[in-house]
Amino acid sequence: MMLEIEMVGHSYAGHTALQDVNLEVAGGELLSIVGPSGCGKSTLLRCIAGLIRPAQGRVVLNGAQIDDVPDNLAVVFQDYSRSLLPWLSVRDNVALPLRRRGKPKAERRAAAEAALATVGLSGADGMYPWQLSGGMQQRVSIARALAYRPALLLMDEPFGSVDAQTREDLEDLILQVRGDGMTILLVTHDIDESVYVGDRVAVLSRAPGTVIADLQVDLPAKRDQITTRELPEFVHLRAEVGRLVRGGAPASQAS
Repeated sequence: MMLEIEMVGHSYAGHTALQDVNLEVAGGELLSIVGPSGCGKSTLLRCIAGLIRPAQGRVVLNGAQIDDVPDNLAVVFQDYSRSLLPWLSVRDNVALPLRRRGKPKAERRAAAEAALATVGLSGADGMYPWQLSGGMQQRVSIARALAYRPALLLMDEPFGSVDAQTREDLEDLILQVRGDGMTILLVTHDIDESVYVGDRVAVLSRAPGTVIADLQVDLPAKRDQITTRELPEFVHLRAEVGRLVRGGAPASQAS
């Protein structure tokens, strides 16, 4: 397994956010993580990213325990406006993390332009973030992660601040990226989204958050915003995830 989360727990000032979380993620997989508000989804992602050290348990990436921010990991947050530097061009924002890897300027520029083309922004490289719409700014954040070519991409409710149409476009972009073999963990509060993009959906309980279900998404690899959401398999699974998020028992246990 590429990523192993073993008995992870964490508390803030006496409040237990996570308790005994166990998950495994294979290389090239997209795992959606959902749960009630305040169940510790973002805390879990920060533990995986090495931004905070869990009070209990451990996180292992490619056989090595995470005790700090790994070099082969990237994070896309919901608040894209704060993650982009307004005084740098779009291209320079995307290329910025590559300086950490000591890449020469020409290589950084080429990688940034290639990533921007992947997210449909090849004509915006010389613009500044404040000149772009919210959806375009989030595409820039995703392009920056892609240019870095991480082994693992973490996304913390990345589409929560954009309109519905842009959200669907970005979901399809993530499916495209996932199709290129990248391993992705997506934290989302949108149940339909979790099913539409995921290979699996992990459902957390109310705080303290723990995994109460790990559901396989048996949908075609090629997905469409209209036809996929009409499939009986989609409708059934999104209902099951919704029931679990709202505190219901798994279908196998329901009377």
